[in-house]
Amino acid sequence: MQRLDRVIVLFLAVAVMLPIAAFAQSSSINAYSPYSMFGAGELLTPGSVMQRSMGGVGIAERNIGHINMLNPAGSRVAPSKSFLFDMSFDGTHFRNNQPKYDASGVMTHKAKTVYNTVNIHNFAIAFPLAKNLGATFSLVPYSSVGYKMRTEDQQPANWADIGRVLYSHDGDGDISEVKLSLGWAPWRNFSIGVAAKYYWGNIERSYTTKVSDMVTGSGVYSSTKGLDRYAVSNFKFQAGVQWNIIYNESRILTLGATYDLGGRLNPRRESYVYTDNTVNQIYPSPLRDKIDRLDLRVPHQVGAGIYYKDRTMAWGVDYNYAMWGDDNTDYTEGVANDVLAVAYTNTHTIKAGFEYTPRSNDVRNYLNRMSYRAGIRLGNYYQTFAGERIGQLAVTLGLGLPVKVWGASSVNIAFEYGRQAAPKAVNVAGAKIGLVTQNYYKLSVGFSLFSADTSDYWFVRQKYD
Repeated sequence: MQRLDRVIVLFLAVAVMLPIAAFAQSSSINAYSPYSMFGAGELLTPGSVMQRSMGGVGIAERNIGHINMLNPAGSRVAPSKSFLFDMSFDGTHFRNNQPKYDASGVMTHKAKTVYNTVNIHNFAIAFPLAKNLGATFSLVPYSSVGYKMRTEDQQPANWADIGRVLYSHDGDGDISEVKLSLGWAPWRNFSIGVAAKYYWGNIERSYTTKVSDMVTGSGVYSSTKGLDRYAVSNFKFQAGVQWNIIYNESRILTLGATYDLGGRLNPRRESYVYTDNTVNQIYPSPLRDKIDRLDLRVPHQVGAGIYYKDRTMAWGVDYNYAMWGDDNTDYTEGVANDVLAVAYTNTHTIKAGFEYTPRSNDVRNYLNRMSYRAGIRLGNYYQTFAGERIGQLAVTLGLGLPVKVWGASSVNIAFEYGRQAAPKAVNVAGAKIGLVTQNYYKLSVGFSLFSADTSDYWFVRQKYD
């Protein structure tokens, strides 16, 4: 009967969380980056606030008070008759700049943009299904698209021939990931897990070319607008293992590994091109329309990690390798040859993090019960621009604020500074083009609630005589 009750809880949680997630997805822009113009957009860092405050470490992490959203083998950790809930919010401040060069290749200035976003990052629940078997359900953002760019043709010859030409590029949208994980421990210190992932979302990208103050045509206004709509809906699978090579009352040393099956993201694209050569008429009919599917693939991905924890400190190191380039060898975007070409490349990501808790059971001093965290993340972007790779760096700090003296529930806060930049400019059609350097500052707040027979009682109805 208890097993049936837990299954019912799972289905109810899914039914409640999906509409909330759909609303969150459709009501916000999670990123503001020109690098999200192509493909799936900007890939977001997975994991809970606790994991992200430690650089994103978590493949080997085992913690009964926190949900592991990185390795399905961690679903086994939830003790009997327990229930875990995790929810977090992100606020991000973006500061981007792009070097501008004249015809001789000398930098003249830097174009700068500033933007702020606030979004829901994740929902997750975890609970045991049976002895040595646990389940985790999570809803997280996979990628996000958000950009607004305006440029003006500066060529004197073009101004003399046709007049002032303005180019606009806009995009927004999200791809979300729903994940159901099962973790099983055939032996005490060893667990395996499998997860089914479902991706869905909508992305819209548009570009507009406007010609005004035309030399010919007595000042007639002309414009062309292109619109691409992408709809994503597909499944993917993941497997993971965790092994405690040291496990006793004073310390735990765990090794972990994950493998993600690649597969087609297979977005459905609706493409339209409109024209308007009158002042008052706005895109009366499409000049061209086409519906097709893009052969964009989510990559095979392998990850490995190590995690150590004792009474006062914890540290971990993860490595992830995603085969974006190998799985998308024939898939390019942009325009090759004389215009910026966008291709896919394999990514390497190293994460390292540290946590220190002076005395978790100190009833007199709250500061001693707090957890202090720090981490770093290094890697490269999954796309190249005119053959140039984009490097990624993030430094994180965080706090874990316990809710009760003897409980595992906590409020987690993370601060992250990140930088995304190319080492040099690229040459396109004989001109020197500076790629955007993106800096961001992110504040994340998460709530991790733990309920068990002998711990925090968040989800138990009180009874009175």
